[in-house]
Amino acid sequence: MLHTDIPASGEIKALAAVTDPWCVSIYTPTESDTADPDQNRIAFSNQARRTLELISDPAARAALEEEFDAYIDDAHFWRFQSRTLVVLATPTRIRTYRVPNQLNASETVGDRFYLKRLLRAVTFPQTAFVLALAEGGVRLVEVTANRPARTVPIPGLPTSAADHAGKASLADRAPKRRVQGDEGTKMRARQYARAIDTELRDVFTGRDTPLILAATEPINALFRSVNSYDNLLDESIPGNPEHTTDHELADRSREILDRHYAAQLADLVDLLERRRSEGRAATDISDLARAAAAGAVDTLLVDIDASVPGTVSPDGAVSFAEPAATEAPGVLDEISRRVLLTGGDVLAVRTADLPDGAQLAGILRYAP
Repeated sequence: MLHTDIPASGEIKALAAVTDPWCVSIYTPTESDTADPDQNRIAFSNQARRTLELISDPAARAALEEEFDAYIDDAHFWRFQSRTLVVLATPTRIRTYRVPNQLNASETVGDRFYLKRLLRAVTFPQTAFVLALAEGGVRLVEVTANRPARTVPIPGLPTSAADHAGKASLADRAPKRRVQGDEGTKMRARQYARAIDTELRDVFTGRDTPLILAATEPINALFRSVNSYDNLLDESIPGNPEHTTDHELADRSREILDRHYAAQLADLVDLLERRRSEGRAATDISDLARAAAAGAVDTLLVDIDASVPGTVSPDGAVSFAEPAATEAPGVLDEISRRVLLTGGDVLAVRTADLPDGAQLAGILRYAP
């Protein structure tokens, strides 16, 4: 089982704002189910020692060593890991995140944290709600990357279509007002779906979490006809969810989320190409550095595996450098940081997701 704790978008922006002469970022690939938890601990310990050798200030080095040792000696901590451990530390504070993404090992020291790789965990979060809907019952299942799927208690949710209609069965063909038979059954099922949508509004207010419907026809189509939540995905989980566990629903929902995110990314790349023809997109590093410095980047796609050594001045001028023996936050990371701090979105993607072999691509708020 993966034990994860992924930073929220607000945390990412707060981390991007941190500056200190000694910002340490360590990414350690971990095994969640290893029979020897010391394997992860030793790997991190070796990285921490290499990092400390780069700290020239004795007081800062002593403070960081104390922070690292507290984790290295914590056997309980190493028993519960995910696929990558991310440690971000300054001499006054240490933060750790266990993420389900498989990220390469690295250790960096600079005046800011190396966040580009961590952004991968929040670019496509494996988080959703699944509405398991049948005429015989309904439940809302929360799916996250951090913990097992769980049914969300909603006191006002109808127990079944028949109970909501006040009948023993929707198949009861007794007249009710002006409708009966199949027409009456469909009408009562629609009323049941509308009552569910009403109860869900309080749960979804202020959220943009994807909602996935698990249902058979015709209740699937009936609920979609009355749904008021804009983030209901088009693809449903087929079959009667009454016979499917929360865990099984979570597994199938993640497959749908993967396809949803892939489609979103494809749409974004199409939009970027259209904006390029309008002068509102760029793939050149120097152009995007200047745009980020001016707060002009709305959305940035950045290659999670690319590294461009160098620095960016306050006005966005790029000074490229030769690769160093130890990786440090470079040009791409600094551009990403500035986009985050000016309210833009940053998506950490793979090389194949970017157009024309670029290392980053940006959609601008306005033409330069």
